[in-house]
Amino acid sequence: MESYTIMTRDRPVHIGVLFSKTGWTAATERSMLSATKFAIDEINEAGGINGRPLVPIYGDPEGKPSAYQDMARELLSERKTSIILGCYTSSQRKAVLSVLDKEHGLLCYPAQYEGFEYSRNIVYFGAVPNQNSFFLGSYLLENFTPRLYIVGSDYVWPRESGRIMADLISSCDGEIVGQRYLREEAPFEEFDALIKDMKNRKPDIVFNNFVGHSNVKFYKAYADNGLDAYQMPVASLTTSETDIREIGVGAASGHITAATYFQSQTNLANRSCLERYQAAHGEPPNANMGWEAAYTQAHVVAQAMRRCDSDNVNLVRAQILGTTFDAPQGVITIDPLNSHAHVWPKIGVVRNDGQFEIVAETSHAVSPDPYRTAYFLDDEDGPVQTTDLPKTLRADSFGTQE
Repeated sequence: MESYTIMTRDRPVHIGVLFSKTGWTAATERSMLSATKFAIDEINEAGGINGRPLVPIYGDPEGKPSAYQDMARELLSERKTSIILGCYTSSQRKAVLSVLDKEHGLLCYPAQYEGFEYSRNIVYFGAVPNQNSFFLGSYLLENFTPRLYIVGSDYVWPRESGRIMADLISSCDGEIVGQRYLREEAPFEEFDALIKDMKNRKPDIVFNNFVGHSNVKFYKAYADNGLDAYQMPVASLTTSETDIREIGVGAASGHITAATYFQSQTNLANRSCLERYQAAHGEPPNANMGWEAAYTQAHVVAQAMRRCDSDNVNLVRAQILGTTFDAPQGVITIDPLNSHAHVWPKIGVVRNDGQFEIVAETSHAVSPDPYRTAYFLDDEDGPVQTTDLPKTLRADSFGTQE
């Protein structure tokens, strides 16, 4: 890590950045790191923090929660930084949270997660279940016979997402024909056995929450067993453009992802962001939902620092809460009551070029409800109807930002 210099009027403002370059979640985290670096470059080109450069202090935790914890402690207690951008999985975030509470730091977290958490020391930029699981469940019920097989990595977020999806499907008389979670280190043979069990049970659709290397193994085993999206489509909250590059378009084409952002979006803020990255790096970004959230949170933090002219946690947090930002996904707002983001859910189908065709989206940003305990659909809620092209889901079924 780089050395730390105390912040004064003529010295840099330092910020911690914890994303893994290696390890089981490295593909997605490298994209988050790339977006963070790009955002910091833009911030500094625009004058930094009131004339002072924003200087990142990087750590590579290699995907290990214990390393995130150790590096967060070093950043906050020894390097005297106060704000960290980073983490991907819930186990990583939970490890850092124990340090944040003790050292009074602030983590900006760019990934979707299971909800049921509040900390004055975290701002959440990813989706929670009422913003993605509920949206995806409604879409699946509207478009498929509801016989579902649920799979995922064996830790809290995939299991909780599986529980919520099971509740949603069951509330509309659907059937859960199987549910299985595999450990991070599971060999390819376990994925092969899982696919064979799925074929025997004959679901109409598979709900997949594998993460990192496990996601690649799952889709490759799926294709190796002769399955494709036309026979038994896979719907996911995690499979992004980055995963598709690792999986291969042949094995991923036609499958479904719910996300707050797709690189293929045509709105002005996204096109401009991608063009700026291309101009700066000579190639397009490895953009995905995590890339976009990491980019956005860096700019939101810088915006807050400029307003309070400080990196003090209490002052910066106060400036973040309630703020808006014209993000590539759409204009987001940080909820002042629960520190979560109002985001723009979308449904995409993998195209033959590795990008997503957006087939459904909300007409407004959806407000976060991270403490919702029950997930079911009734006559009032849905399944939500699509309307004119491009297909738009009724935002009032999900809670909207006014």
